[in-house]
Amino acid sequence: MCGIIAIARQKSSRIPPSAEGIKQSADLSNLGRIQDHQDILRCVKKLQKVKELISGAAGINTLISDSQFRSYLQGICSILTEDLENYESELVQTGMDSQRLEEINTDLIKLKDLLWHIEYDRIIVSQSVGELLGGRTGDRFIEIFLTVQQVLTGLDRLEVRGRDSAGIHLMIQNHGLDLKNLGVRQEIENRAADLNYKSGSVRILDNALSFVYKVASEIGELGDNSQELRKLILSDDLFYRALENENVTAVAIGHSRWASVGIISEPNTHPMNSELLESEDSPFVVAAANGDVDNFADLKRLRNLQIPKLITSDSKVIPALMSNELSSQHGSPLDLDEAFRKTVQTLDGSIAIIANTGLKPEKLYMALRGSGQGLYVGLSDEAYVIASEPYGLVEATDSYLRLNGETLPNRNDSVSGPGEIVSVSLNEPVAVQSLKRIAYDGTALPITDNEFTQAEITTRDIDRRNFPHFLLKEIFESPQSFEKTLRGNLLNENGSFRVAHSETEFPNSIREKLENHTIDKIYIVGQGTAAVAGQALSQYLSEETEISVESIPSTELSGFKLSTDMSNVLVVAISQSGTTTDTNRTVDLVRGRGASVIAIVNRRNSDLSQKADGVIYTSDGRDIEMSVASTKAFYSQVAASILLGISIRDHAISEPNDSLTHENRQTFLHELNELPAKMMTVLKQQNLIRDIAFELAPSRRYWAIVGNGLNMVAAREIRIKLSELCYKSIAADFTEDKKHIDLSAEPLVLICATGLNDSMQSDVAKEVAIYKAHKAAPIVITDSGNAYRDAHRVIVVPETHQRISFILATMVGHLFGYEAALSIDALALPFRQTRSAIEKALSENPNITSQELLESISESLQSISSAFFDGLRAGFYNGSLEASTATRISTLYRYALGTIPLDSYQIDTGKVGTPATVLEDLNAALTIGIEELTRPIDASNIRQKQLQWGFLDLMKKLFS
Repeated sequence: MCGIIAIARQKSSRIPPSAEGIKQSADLSNLGRIQDHQDILRCVKKLQKVKELISGAAGINTLISDSQFRSYLQGICSILTEDLENYESELVQTGMDSQRLEEINTDLIKLKDLLWHIEYDRIIVSQSVGELLGGRTGDRFIEIFLTVQQVLTGLDRLEVRGRDSAGIHLMIQNHGLDLKNLGVRQEIENRAADLNYKSGSVRILDNALSFVYKVASEIGELGDNSQELRKLILSDDLFYRALENENVTAVAIGHSRWASVGIISEPNTHPMNSELLESEDSPFVVAAANGDVDNFADLKRLRNLQIPKLITSDSKVIPALMSNELSSQHGSPLDLDEAFRKTVQTLDGSIAIIANTGLKPEKLYMALRGSGQGLYVGLSDEAYVIASEPYGLVEATDSYLRLNGETLPNRNDSVSGPGEIVSVSLNEPVAVQSLKRIAYDGTALPITDNEFTQAEITTRDIDRRNFPHFLLKEIFESPQSFEKTLRGNLLNENGSFRVAHSETEFPNSIREKLENHTIDKIYIVGQGTAAVAGQALSQYLSEETEISVESIPSTELSGFKLSTDMSNVLVVAISQSGTTTDTNRTVDLVRGRGASVIAIVNRRNSDLSQKADGVIYTSDGRDIEMSVASTKAFYSQVAASILLGISIRDHAISEPNDSLTHENRQTFLHELNELPAKMMTVLKQQNLIRDIAFELAPSRRYWAIVGNGLNMVAAREIRIKLSELCYKSIAADFTEDKKHIDLSAEPLVLICATGLNDSMQSDVAKEVAIYKAHKAAPIVITDSGNAYRDAHRVIVVPETHQRISFILATMVGHLFGYEAALSIDALALPFRQTRSAIEKALSENPNITSQELLESISESLQSISSAFFDGLRAGFYNGSLEASTATRISTLYRYALGTIPLDSYQIDTGKVGTPATVLEDLNAALTIGIEELTRPIDASNIRQKQLQWGFLDLMKKLFS
């Protein structure tokens, strides 16, 4: 998984607007404060005008040059943000119905987006551009460094999917360097001699200069790479001097990499160039790619590509092949379009590519084939922005064209296969009409305006807010998501609560069917977390109505529960995105048979919201989750389900139910309303949960989650998240059943035990004692801390109503999953440090012998391996590292350190012991160990399937 970001920006034709001109055009003197909906509408209109005026390089120029105006706008953003927070708090208390609230909420979100855009996408960006300027002035510098800044922030957002290395290439046209000056010429030649194309490399081309900056480190945090790239650019005086020409322009390509083929090193970091060991006069091409070139070894052999030995990435063949295609045209007019097309056509695999050439430095080429990658093209203010994910370009533009890498049915007659190629040129106006698109077979594919998609997110949705991971941020946002879901449906009228749904949420046609008992069967469906959230609704309705209620995965309903006439059925379909294929297909099937459908969904205008009779939006209808492991969606889905359950119950039962008298209901709804505050209390226990996770998660190989009653909902949801985050196959069992199943495995057991009466607490406490007697490690999540004396550890949550206490247990489980994943991932640090030390030594001295390399890293290897051996003795690796891997790494560390003589190597491994063999085998073992321990948190773990072989190939080249 990798990320591509590229920007081609024309020289701005706009004159930077004055501060006074902006104030007058937007009528900011009459902006006012926010007290009602009309105030929001007024502010949206005025701030939309501000957004337009401060867009692009011209707007950034104004913000950089006028610090007072920056402060003025920041003041407006601060005041209005505070006003909005107060207004939203008041909305909760007004008892406003959901339909009216939905209208207000739409405009609220618009205003929030505008305030965020002005403050963060404009003012903060202008300050960052100002830092890059380093005191320099002039439109040309601002345009170039706005491009650089937006590429760097794009990399920041994209590296959530992979960040072991990153690079940025800048193709500079109309540069300001005097190439006749011997000093300048010598400086460039010194930086042009490196065929491995490491950071700081420069190339003189016929029509441009090529600058590249790269960082490669297996160890680091999100954001580190862009900061390092920024430092490299800021320290490069030659680059700044190259920009000293009024007509200078730049085309930038950035890339964030998660290595799959080739070691983690600067030579393997994208963008890569076309240079080979014997290609002095070949046309210069630079490219970056996502995905694996499956046939790269064959292409290297067939085309006799003499690639420098430190470069082992498969992507190197892409620019090399394009240069090769151009060279093969033998004096005929060079057709770059055709050379690029032929190049990408030869590549096997699902690949996204971006390329730029020295022959036409103003032109960017992009290609996509297959379904595993993505590319999106957006038009910004006099610039093209390309990214591999929509969130890579939404800072600069709010609409984009998606390249399609698959075969489209409507093209079957005109196109021979899948894939699209798009090119843009700065020699033409930045417009849809200037985009050129063809198929891989060369067929022209004209682009129309209606193919552009309006972005459904902004940078406000995808900002980490200083959290180390998106997952933790989203867990901490869960109380707010829950509260927003209650808003408009849980109404507080003079201290008395009631539940209300609008016609669009709970149509009258469905109410009538419930009232006259036409509906006598309810299915609650979803997939994964959504299906688990539905189980809370199922249990509530089963207790409160006589209707037959069943909570099942969507696929079970569509596969085994369909009947010809389903007019007596209500289906509640739950989905976070509204695009879950299995759920949507099931909805189509049941509606076609006459069933009524209510959707609980997060995304407005999603596929599911268009298919259902009624739609209930969770949170604010745009609650984005960046982490693969969904958390806050679960809480808002449960909140929406509970409220819907009350409405269904009230329409299905004409007589009052003794189990839920008015007083009991008020108590329940009051606790429901107070739950977000109690969720926040749970989050304050993160340090305690971290200590427990780091103590137990690494050392226990087998895990289980147990619960009873509604606690089973928590257990099943926690099981999903722990499985996703920690790569464990985890059981979710009933508390009393566990002793009959697999206690002999001595597992770590999370016991969800909230909302229990004294009798049930006593029963659960007995089970905990049995777990302990069987050498399990029971961790009890409870609202009664003194009841479980035999627990290894106890986590106490606030007391609340028994019907919703499982939500607090789930929150503990989500935090435990996050911290447990971190604790396991941390165990790989010695392996990463070792591999990094080897790779650094090789990169610094490609001609080093294997014996010299081992000697050079001996001191650091001693310290690193000691940390591993300490952890091994303490049992920390027992839970996630295979015994064979631990044994192999231990043995190879000792050989690498010289603790065991090489004479014994053949007995241990079956190979003749040499320093080169030890290094090869150690790296291969470390790679396996890293794979077994890596827990990426925000992304799924894509196996680095060929990484070790790339390293072995390099070792053989170096030490043959």
